[in-house]
Amino acid sequence: MQSAPMDTSRILLEAIALKKCVEATYNRMVMTLAPHILYTRHGELYVDAVALEREGKPPREIKLGTFKLAGLQLKGILSRTFAAEPVFNPKDEKYDGVTLFAVETN
Repeated sequence: MQSAPMDTSRILLEAIALKKCVEATYNRMVMTLAPHILYTRHGELYVDAVALEREGKPPREIKLGTFKLAGLQLKGILSRTFAAEPVFNPKDEKYDGVTLFAVETN
């Protein structure tokens, strides 16, 4: 099994801390993501993020998606900032004991 490059984790940690969007490719689709939480599941790294754009178009609805870091190709951090979305619940059971870093919610 291939692990995600350290650069990807570092970029996501920075983006979460600063509440900045990232540009990424996942399943050959270019997206602008608002990363909310970095966590592990079955020894693999995952990020839950809101896709603000897919192929340059906004989504029909705001929802939190799960992205496996091994399949995520980050192009970098954007200057665009985001606010924590109400759909994100850092106390969700799936994050219990496996959270590495999460966006601050107010």
